[in-house]
Amino acid sequence: MLQSTTKPQRKSINTSIDAQLIKDAKASGINLSRAAEAGIAKAIASEKTRRWQEENFEAIVSSNAYVERNGLPLATRPLF
Repeated sequence: MLQSTTKPQRKSINTSIDAQLIKDAKASGINLSRAAEAGIAKAIASEKTRRWQEENFEAIVSSNAYVERNGLPLATRPLF
């Protein structure tokens, strides 16, 4: 995959984080901004997945029921 050559725009924010977490992160050499960014990105992806599954629940149930009754549509069948 090609990576973009432009850097994402950064925005400073104020946030409160458990003091022990900050201490442990600094002792481990963890970049707090990058770790927070990665955690937020993961939370966003998780929420998008949850919402997609919720919005498509009926279709997923229907598809699973079809496969249980008929097997996978493109599965190879024995020739004999």
